[in-house]
Amino acid sequence: MAEYREIITKSVVAKGRKFTQTHHTICPPHHPSSILGCWIINHEYKAKKTGRKVEVHGTYDINVWYSHHDNTRTSVVTEKVEYKDIIKLKYRDEHCFDDNEVMARVLQQPNCCEAEITSNGTRIVVQAEREFLVEVVGETKVCVAVNPDGCDDDWDFDIDDDDYEDLDTAFIDHKKD
Repeated sequence: MAEYREIITKSVVAKGRKFTQTHHTICPPHHPSSILGCWIINHEYKAKKTGRKVEVHGTYDINVWYSHHDNTRTSVVTEKVEYKDIIKLKYRDEHCFDDNEVMARVLQQPNCCEAEITSNGTRIVVQAEREFLVEVVGETKVCVAVNPDGCDDDWDFDIDDDDYEDLDTAFIDHKKD
């Protein structure tokens, strides 16, 4: 009959994932004639657990390079955007302890999918997308069987063919008949 031990350990007890598409309206100082480029930089975020969800609070800068004055001049407009993503958790262990440690990982950095000038010609609408995976670490109890005879020490220390490659055969004394 085997003995058992209960071990308290940390493990991932819940996970969540969320893909988000958003639209941001940017008001440049000049009426845009055309959009020459759009990129998103300086992404920062923090995650915290609230109930059975994780809130990811973050910011990033949207930079739009555009032409104005009938395509005779160009400018770059930058706008800092704040966001909050709420990610539902799926628990593996409902009976865990101290599940407040959250690890958030970006699966897709915020990026610009499309940027277009509004119909009245005064603003720019940027479509952005991002994706997060969050994991919650908590203490959980596992039950393991204990072998009363100790560990199995059969490590298989046999000689492999590779071990013969490093063998120095110069020490062998050849007999003459």
